[in-house]
Amino acid sequence: MIVVMKSGASQEQIDRVVENIEQLGLRSHVIVGTERTVIAALGEKRDGAKQSLERVPGVDKVVPILAPFKMASTEVKRERTEVASGALRVGGKKVSVIAGPCSVESRAQILEIAHFVKEAGGSGLRGGAFKPRTSPYSFQGLKEKGLELLALAREETGLAVVTEVMAPDQVPLVARYADVLQVGARNMQNYPLLEAVGETDRAVLLKRGPSATIEEFLLAAEYILKTGNTRVMLCERGIRTFEDHTRFTLPLATVPYLHQTTHLPVVVDPSHGTGKADLVAVMARAAVAAEADALMIEIHPNPEKAMSDGFQALRFDAFRELMADCRRVAEAIGREM
Repeated sequence: MIVVMKSGASQEQIDRVVENIEQLGLRSHVIVGTERTVIAALGEKRDGAKQSLERVPGVDKVVPILAPFKMASTEVKRERTEVASGALRVGGKKVSVIAGPCSVESRAQILEIAHFVKEAGGSGLRGGAFKPRTSPYSFQGLKEKGLELLALAREETGLAVVTEVMAPDQVPLVARYADVLQVGARNMQNYPLLEAVGETDRAVLLKRGPSATIEEFLLAAEYILKTGNTRVMLCERGIRTFEDHTRFTLPLATVPYLHQTTHLPVVVDPSHGTGKADLVAVMARAAVAAEADALMIEIHPNPEKAMSDGFQALRFDAFRELMADCRRVAEAIGREM
């Protein structure tokens, strides 16, 4: 349920509603809007709860939340959520760009890329320290050494570090170095991991699973939100279909649909969504036109020698051109980069 407070309701009245919600055995979540405050009452349905809350002073009305995803729904919060972490701002007027290699390979590599991303106008640095790979014989990442190098790159450039965490027991370690914890597509329904990142104070970038429906995607986000972390970004990175001309199928209709159904910001990853470097730029432009809040792009100074996913990484000159083209698209729809 959503408890909608009257305009001008006092803090004492809000606190009393929260107390009543918790006495009913429900979880409360207060959302302060520009005009009025609403309080989400989450949990199993309780007989008489609606009528009980309607009698509390300061309450305007109590309405059910129809969407299966409660805290992510626009029924609970109509205003867009902006997630801020260091230099990275996602969800406002500006289209942010997170860029970097698939994997952190060396000190020289990540520092060269980080300085270039900063110079090109990016605000986030992506790079895997722990790499989930299909083959156990593929490069698995530098692990904590990779995290240390990402932190060094942040120190030198000011970019926010976005890196993947793969298991609940890795969360404290990765959170010590990263600004944004990325939950990868393979782990979208790893519920212990979702709850573990939900217990941190770090922003979370949740990638859609390759076979997940939008409802499943939003319910995965709900695990993070209901645990207490409201700084969640949704990332469309392509889904698996019968098509084989691209690595995945990148459904950009996801972006406006999510904007209609959730207040969370939406990121698009055209690198994984296509798996082909020569398709990344055009899909990035299309994502900006579809009003994505941020882009996530893989780049590498020498893709042929990349230790993972070099076939979808852009060279520096191609990334610079992508940024220039996307700026023009953003300006055409009243946004900026």
